[in-house]
Amino acid sequence: MLSAAKRALTVLGLPAVLFSVWWFATADSTDFYFPALRDILAAFGTVWTGERLATDVLPSLVRLAEGYLLASAAGIALGVLIGTKPAVRDVLEPVLELFRAIPPPVLVPVIMLFAGIGDTMKVLVIASGCLWPVLLNTVEGVRSADEVLSDTCRAFNITGFARLRHFLLPGAGPQIVTGMRQALSIGIILMVISEMFAASNGLGFTVVQFQRSFAIPEMWSGVLLLGILGFLLSLLFRLVENRALAWYHGLRRAQRSS
Repeated sequence: MLSAAKRALTVLGLPAVLFSVWWFATADSTDFYFPALRDILAAFGTVWTGERLATDVLPSLVRLAEGYLLASAAGIALGVLIGTKPAVRDVLEPVLELFRAIPPPVLVPVIMLFAGIGDTMKVLVIASGCLWPVLLNTVEGVRSADEVLSDTCRAFNITGFARLRHFLLPGAGPQIVTGMRQALSIGIILMVISEMFAASNGLGFTVVQFQRSFAIPEMWSGVLLLGILGFLLSLLFRLVENRALAWYHGLRRAQRSS
Protein backbone atom coordinates (compact mmCIF):
# COMPACT_ATOMS: atom_id res chain seq x y z
CA MET A 1 0.00 0.00 0.00
CA LEU A 2 2.78 2.42 0.96
CA SER A 3 4.80 1.61 -2.16
CA ALA A 4 1.73 2.22 -4.36
CA ALA A 5 1.08 5.55 -2.65
CA LYS A 6 4.73 6.53 -3.04
CA ARG A 7 4.64 5.60 -6.73
CA ALA A 8 1.46 7.63 -7.27
CA LEU A 9 2.99 10.60 -5.46
CA THR A 10 6.10 10.36 -7.63
CA VAL A 11 4.06 10.28 -10.84
CA LEU A 12 1.47 12.93 -9.94
CA GLY A 13 3.45 15.16 -7.59
CA LEU A 14 5.17 17.42 -10.12
CA PRO A 15 2.10 17.82 -12.39
CA ALA A 16 0.07 18.82 -9.31
CA VAL A 17 2.69 21.41 -8.34
CA LEU A 18 2.81 22.82 -11.88
CA PHE A 19 -0.98 23.08 -12.06
CA SER A 20 -1.03 24.86 -8.70
CA VAL A 21 1.59 27.35 -9.87
CA TRP A 22 -0.34 27.90 -13.12
CA TRP A 23 -3.59 28.42 -11.18
CA PHE A 24 -2.23 31.05 -8.79
CA ALA A 25 0.04 32.75 -11.34
CA THR A 26 -2.90 33.41 -13.70
CA ALA A 27 -5.63 33.87 -11.11
CA ASP A 28 -5.88 37.64 -11.73
CA SER A 29 -4.92 37.54 -15.40
CA THR A 30 -6.60 40.10 -17.66
CA ASP A 31 -4.46 39.22 -20.68
CA PHE A 32 -6.70 38.15 -23.57
CA TYR A 33 -4.12 35.68 -24.90
CA PHE A 34 -3.17 34.19 -21.51
CA PRO A 35 -6.45 33.67 -19.63
CA ALA A 36 -6.75 32.38 -16.10
CA LEU A 37 -6.57 28.64 -15.65
CA ARG A 38 -10.08 28.61 -14.18
CA ASP A 39 -11.40 30.04 -17.48
CA ILE A 40 -9.50 27.40 -19.44
CA LEU A 41 -10.91 24.62 -17.24
CA ALA A 42 -14.42 26.06 -17.64
CA ALA A 43 -13.97 26.02 -21.43
CA PHE A 44 -12.54 22.50 -21.19
CA GLY A 45 -15.73 21.21 -19.61
CA THR A 46 -17.97 22.78 -22.25
CA VAL A 47 -15.82 22.06 -25.34
CA TRP A 48 -14.61 18.51 -24.85
CA THR A 49 -17.95 16.78 -24.58
CA GLY A 50 -18.70 13.22 -25.65
CA GLU A 51 -19.60 14.34 -29.16
CA ARG A 52 -16.38 16.33 -29.58
CA LEU A 53 -14.33 13.43 -28.23
CA ALA A 54 -15.89 11.14 -30.84
CA THR A 55 -15.50 13.53 -33.78
CA ASP A 56 -12.05 15.00 -33.04
CA VAL A 57 -10.11 13.14 -30.34
CA LEU A 58 -10.88 9.59 -31.44
CA PRO A 59 -9.88 10.14 -35.12
CA SER A 60 -6.63 11.70 -33.96
CA LEU A 61 -5.83 8.74 -31.73
CA VAL A 62 -6.66 6.28 -34.51
CA ARG A 63 -4.29 8.07 -36.90
CA LEU A 64 -1.61 8.16 -34.24
CA ALA A 65 -1.99 4.44 -33.55
CA GLU A 66 -1.89 3.53 -37.24
CA GLY A 67 1.17 5.65 -38.00
CA TYR A 68 2.96 4.57 -34.85
CA LEU A 69 2.35 0.86 -35.39
CA LEU A 70 3.32 1.11 -39.06
CA ALA A 71 6.58 2.86 -38.16
CA SER A 72 7.32 0.39 -35.36
CA ALA A 73 6.80 -2.65 -37.59
CA ALA A 74 8.84 -1.19 -40.45
CA GLY A 75 11.56 0.10 -38.13
CA ILE A 76 12.02 -3.22 -36.35
CA ALA A 77 11.99 -5.25 -39.58
CA LEU A 78 14.41 -2.94 -41.41
CA GLY A 79 16.54 -2.52 -38.29
CA VAL A 80 16.99 -6.29 -37.89
CA LEU A 81 17.92 -6.58 -41.58
CA ILE A 82 20.47 -3.75 -41.42
CA GLY A 83 21.85 -4.86 -38.06
CA THR A 84 22.45 -8.45 -39.16
CA LYS A 85 23.67 -7.78 -42.72
CA PRO A 86 26.78 -5.54 -42.88
CA ALA A 87 26.56 -5.40 -46.69
CA VAL A 88 22.99 -4.07 -46.51
CA ARG A 89 24.06 -1.53 -43.87
CA ASP A 90 26.89 -0.26 -46.08
CA VAL A 91 24.51 0.20 -49.02
CA LEU A 92 21.62 1.81 -47.13
CA GLU A 93 23.44 3.91 -44.55
CA PRO A 94 24.11 6.97 -46.79
CA VAL A 95 20.50 7.02 -47.98
CA LEU A 96 19.14 6.59 -44.46
CA GLU A 97 21.31 9.41 -43.15
CA LEU A 98 20.02 11.65 -45.95
CA PHE A 99 16.35 11.00 -45.16
CA ARG A 100 16.90 11.11 -41.40
CA ALA A 101 18.20 14.66 -41.70
CA ILE A 102 14.95 15.87 -43.30
CA PRO A 103 12.48 17.19 -40.68
CA PRO A 104 9.20 15.25 -41.00
CA PRO A 105 6.98 18.39 -41.08
CA VAL A 106 8.77 19.45 -44.29
CA LEU A 107 7.54 16.23 -45.92
CA VAL A 108 3.86 17.12 -45.41
CA PRO A 109 3.46 18.93 -48.77
CA VAL A 110 5.39 16.17 -50.54
CA ILE A 111 3.29 13.39 -49.01
CA MET A 112 0.14 15.34 -49.87
CA LEU A 113 1.11 15.18 -53.56
CA PHE A 114 1.15 11.38 -53.51
CA ALA A 115 -1.35 10.46 -50.79
CA GLY A 116 -3.89 13.26 -51.07
CA ILE A 117 -5.30 15.15 -48.10
CA GLY A 118 -7.13 12.32 -46.35
CA ASP A 119 -6.21 10.15 -43.41
CA THR A 120 -3.56 8.29 -45.42
CA MET A 121 -1.46 11.44 -45.64
CA LYS A 122 -1.68 12.04 -41.91
CA VAL A 123 -0.78 8.44 -41.07
CA LEU A 124 2.24 8.57 -43.39
CA VAL A 125 3.43 11.85 -41.86
CA ILE A 126 3.26 10.31 -38.39
CA ALA A 127 5.02 7.15 -39.58
CA SER A 128 7.76 9.13 -41.35
CA GLY A 129 8.83 10.70 -38.05
CA CYS A 130 8.29 7.71 -35.77
CA LEU A 131 10.33 5.40 -38.00
CA TRP A 132 13.80 6.74 -37.21
CA PRO A 133 14.04 6.25 -33.43
CA VAL A 134 12.75 2.68 -33.76
CA LEU A 135 14.98 1.88 -36.72
CA LEU A 136 18.21 3.28 -35.28
CA ASN A 137 17.70 1.76 -31.85
CA THR A 138 16.87 -1.61 -33.39
CA VAL A 139 20.06 -1.52 -35.48
CA GLU A 140 22.18 -0.71 -32.43
CA GLY A 141 20.43 -3.32 -30.33
CA VAL A 142 20.97 -6.05 -32.92
CA ARG A 143 24.59 -5.05 -33.56
CA SER A 144 25.40 -5.17 -29.83
CA ALA A 145 24.05 -8.71 -29.42
CA ASP A 146 25.98 -10.89 -26.99
CA GLU A 147 28.86 -12.59 -28.84
CA VAL A 148 28.83 -15.66 -26.59
CA LEU A 149 25.10 -16.22 -27.09
CA SER A 150 25.54 -15.69 -30.81
CA ASP A 151 28.23 -18.36 -30.95
CA THR A 152 26.02 -20.67 -28.87
CA CYS A 153 23.15 -20.28 -31.35
CA ARG A 154 25.53 -21.04 -34.17
CA ALA A 155 26.91 -24.10 -32.40
CA PHE A 156 23.42 -25.52 -31.83
CA ASN A 157 22.36 -24.62 -35.36
CA ILE A 158 19.71 -22.16 -34.18
CA THR A 159 19.07 -20.09 -37.28
CA GLY A 160 16.34 -18.26 -39.12
CA PHE A 161 13.14 -17.38 -37.32
CA ALA A 162 14.10 -19.30 -34.18
CA ARG A 163 17.29 -17.24 -33.81
CA LEU A 164 15.35 -14.04 -34.41
CA ARG A 165 12.63 -14.89 -31.89
CA HIS A 166 14.72 -16.36 -29.09
CA PHE A 167 17.96 -14.43 -29.40
CA LEU A 168 18.00 -11.25 -31.49
CA LEU A 169 14.69 -9.65 -30.54
CA PRO A 170 14.91 -10.39 -26.78
CA GLY A 171 18.50 -9.16 -26.71
CA ALA A 172 17.69 -5.97 -28.61
CA GLY A 173 14.34 -5.56 -26.80
CA PRO A 174 15.41 -2.87 -24.30
CA GLN A 175 16.84 -0.65 -27.03
CA ILE A 176 13.88 -1.27 -29.32
CA VAL A 177 11.51 -0.21 -26.55
CA THR A 178 13.63 2.91 -25.94
CA GLY A 179 13.21 3.82 -29.60
CA MET A 180 9.48 3.18 -29.45
CA ARG A 181 9.18 5.42 -26.38
CA GLN A 182 10.94 8.24 -28.23
CA ALA A 183 8.79 7.63 -31.30
CA LEU A 184 5.59 8.00 -29.27
CA SER A 185 6.33 11.61 -28.31
CA ILE A 186 7.33 12.40 -31.91
CA GLY A 187 4.12 10.78 -33.14
CA ILE A 188 1.95 13.02 -30.94
CA ILE A 189 3.68 16.12 -32.30
CA LEU A 190 3.29 14.99 -35.92
CA MET A 191 -0.32 14.01 -35.30
CA VAL A 192 -1.09 17.63 -34.45
CA ILE A 193 1.01 19.05 -37.31
CA SER A 194 -0.54 16.77 -39.93
CA GLU A 195 -4.04 17.82 -38.83
CA MET A 196 -3.21 21.49 -39.40
CA PHE A 197 -3.05 20.88 -43.16
CA ALA A 198 -6.24 20.39 -45.18
CA ALA A 199 -8.08 18.66 -42.35
CA SER A 200 -11.73 18.68 -41.31
CA ASN A 201 -11.39 17.10 -37.87
CA GLY A 202 -8.82 16.15 -35.26
CA LEU A 203 -7.15 17.85 -32.34
CA GLY A 204 -4.73 19.87 -34.45
CA PHE A 205 -7.53 21.10 -36.69
CA THR A 206 -9.73 22.06 -33.73
CA VAL A 207 -6.98 23.96 -31.90
CA VAL A 208 -6.18 25.96 -35.04
CA GLN A 209 -9.87 26.72 -35.62
CA PHE A 210 -10.20 28.06 -32.07
CA GLN A 211 -7.07 30.18 -32.58
CA ARG A 212 -8.34 31.62 -35.86
CA SER A 213 -11.71 32.50 -34.33
CA PHE A 214 -9.99 34.05 -31.26
CA ALA A 215 -11.62 31.54 -28.89
CA ILE A 216 -8.52 31.67 -26.72
CA PRO A 217 -9.71 29.74 -23.60
CA GLU A 218 -11.01 27.02 -25.90
CA MET A 219 -7.68 26.95 -27.75
CA TRP A 220 -5.80 26.58 -24.48
CA SER A 221 -8.19 23.80 -23.43
CA GLY A 222 -7.14 21.88 -26.57
CA VAL A 223 -3.48 22.37 -25.69
CA LEU A 224 -4.21 21.15 -22.16
CA LEU A 225 -6.01 18.09 -23.55
CA LEU A 226 -2.99 17.27 -25.72
CA GLY A 227 -0.77 17.39 -22.64
CA ILE A 228 -3.13 15.11 -20.72
CA LEU A 229 -3.27 12.64 -23.62
CA GLY A 230 0.52 12.61 -23.86
CA PHE A 231 0.76 11.94 -20.13
CA LEU A 232 -1.78 9.10 -20.25
CA LEU A 233 -0.16 7.51 -23.31
CA SER A 234 3.19 7.66 -21.56
CA LEU A 235 1.74 5.86 -18.54
CA LEU A 236 0.14 3.25 -20.79
CA PHE A 237 3.42 2.71 -22.61
CA ARG A 238 5.23 2.28 -19.29
CA LEU A 239 2.75 -0.40 -18.22
CA VAL A 240 3.23 -2.29 -21.49
CA GLU A 241 7.00 -1.89 -21.24
CA ASN A 242 7.11 -3.22 -17.67
CA ARG A 243 5.12 -6.26 -18.75
CA ALA A 244 7.06 -6.93 -21.95
CA LEU A 245 10.48 -6.41 -20.35
CA ALA A 246 9.75 -7.82 -16.91
CA TRP A 247 12.76 -10.13 -17.23
CA TYR A 248 15.07 -7.22 -18.04
CA HIS A 249 13.91 -4.98 -15.20
CA GLY A 250 14.09 -7.94 -12.80
CA LEU A 251 17.67 -8.60 -13.90
CA ARG A 252 18.65 -4.97 -13.36
CA ARG A 253 17.09 -4.93 -9.89
CA ALA A 254 18.96 -8.12 -9.02
CA GLN A 255 22.24 -6.60 -10.22
CA ARG A 256 21.70 -3.43 -8.19
CA SER A 257 20.90 -5.38 -5.03
CA SER A 258 23.89 -7.73 -5.35
